[in-house]
Amino acid sequence: MVVTVIDYGMGNLRSVSKALERVGAKVRITSEKETICNADAIVLPGVGAFSQAMENLKRLDIIPAICKFIERGRPFLGICLGFQLLFSESEEGGAPRGLGILNGKVRRFENKMKVPHMGWNEIKPEGEVTLLSNLHFPCFVYFAHSYYVEPEDREVVATRTEYGREFVSMIQKNNIYGMQFHPEKSGEKGLRILRNFCNLI
Repeated sequence: MVVTVIDYGMGNLRSVSKALERVGAKVRITSEKETICNADAIVLPGVGAFSQAMENLKRLDIIPAICKFIERGRPFLGICLGFQLLFSESEEGGAPRGLGILNGKVRRFENKMKVPHMGWNEIKPEGEVTLLSNLHFPCFVYFAHSYYVEPEDREVVATRTEYGREFVSMIQKNNIYGMQFHPEKSGEKGLRILRNFCNLI
């Protein structure tokens, strides 16, 4: 199985790629439009600022390739910032527009909470979640973020997590999967989640 990891200058590419290799995937890192369009599965990782990430994606002219890939129904996984970019807009940096693949807004945690939210926290599933199969609960994974997503469609919500408030920590819609936490930093449970993703190919 080959998993294509998109390089747009914002990702923790090495740790994500190594984790995917540990679960048996061959990894291709690229920013080439044609390679993205024709991939078997895609991971969009990311750390940093939402607005800068969108600027990089536009500069590389790979947004149409990402959208076309998703339309073809193949497995897509967004991690952390790569997850947030799936949504319509963000409060970060002057309300920049996102990819708009899913409707919703990326919001900053309230001032009463210490940000970034860093460390291990529990994910609580809502219904059957494809990427959480064969996992034991309670399930704790590793987070590092200051913003959270607020989807308009509640049907896409896969897990929620508590940090001062309840927020959406994972989504699934058809072939689209996204997670606010870092599976590559979440030990054996994170590797199981990545393995479940690879098994979709």
